[in-house]
Amino acid sequence: MRVVVGLLLLLLALCGSGAQGEGGGLGQVGEISEFQETAPRDAAEESAESTTKQTTPDIWAEVRALRDMVVELKVFVQLLQRENSDQEMRLTATESKTTDLEKENADLQTRLSSSESELLLSKCRIDQLERENAVQATDLTSLGTRLTATESKSSDLEKENADLQTRLSSSESELLLSKSRIDQLERENADLQTRLSSSESELLLSKSRIDQLERENADHETRLTATESKSSDLEKETADLQTRLSSSESELLLSKSRIDQLERENAERPKVAFYTALTDAGHVGPYSTDITLKYSKVFTNIGNAYNPATGFFTAPVKGVYYLQFSVCSNRTGYMGVYVYKNNQLIMFNDEGKEEVGLEYLTKSVVLELKAGDEIYLVLPSDYSLYDSPHNHNTFSGSLLFTL
Repeated sequence: MRVVVGLLLLLLALCGSGAQGEGGGLGQVGEISEFQETAPRDAAEESAESTTKQTTPDIWAEVRALRDMVVELKVFVQLLQRENSDQEMRLTATESKTTDLEKENADLQTRLSSSESELLLSKCRIDQLERENAVQATDLTSLGTRLTATESKSSDLEKENADLQTRLSSSESELLLSKSRIDQLERENADLQTRLSSSESELLLSKSRIDQLERENADHETRLTATESKSSDLEKETADLQTRLSSSESELLLSKSRIDQLERENAERPKVAFYTALTDAGHVGPYSTDITLKYSKVFTNIGNAYNPATGFFTAPVKGVYYLQFSVCSNRTGYMGVYVYKNNQLIMFNDEGKEEVGLEYLTKSVVLELKAGDEIYLVLPSDYSLYDSPHNHNTFSGSLLFTL
């Protein structure tokens, strides 16, 4: 690259000097032409003109030579530029290929790591297989020992078999002799057989009948034993079922007794509940004295413990009672009620109203009452209420449980 840069600088210098020479030559030619047209010619001038005419073609030749050199140098520079472009393209391709090689190298590194891991696993598996082979070799040695013992035992058995064959041959010879003797005895006893055949036939018939009876008897005994065993099992199961049935019947009787007791207790337990509303007349009060409120509209009165004529609720039995009341007014001033138990003040709730409109006050209380205790509500003096068919003022209660 340094050589190429030096050549380029040299070419530029030559181009500059050529251009200056060409410009100077042309200037001189212009001056000579003008001088020839305006000034008189003398001998010295003619000599100078001839000299100029001789030198001008040489300068133009040099200029053309320099121009050709410049053209050649430009061509050379273009070639160098193309080579440089080719080298840059090759360098880019080389760099791209280097990048690809680096990626392939990274991939190969990854695959190498994976291969090393698999190699380690393979080594572990090989070690395991070698241990298993060692165990199998031990088992094989043991099997070889057992096989040797089996072969030894087989040899002993073959010897015993040969001995038995020998003894069997001897026995067969003796058997042949015995058969010959038997044949002779059979012929001798043929007469006896004939004579005894009749008796034996009868005896065989008797034995056959006896055997048949014995088999029938044995069958009957077996069936009887099985029947007795099954009967014993059935008796045990029956006894167990009888025991379970007796237990179930006892539990059923207890359950029925408990149910009857609960039904009696439930029937004997008093049922007390009431729900009432005050009136349909509209405004109630204010009065100059305290007034006992009589809730005249009775919707529920189970046990008839509430008396609408007096406004009193009388506890029929000793127990714990839940009582609730609601108060409503649409006038300015105060609204509220006293809650009395017999002559004892239990509760007082009130609220002041500054604007006209319906406002509500609801309270509840849980009281332990004895049989005959009376609960009633009292409207204080100068207090007022409002009620209508919409039942804004209510008084209700119920027995929670007896004591």
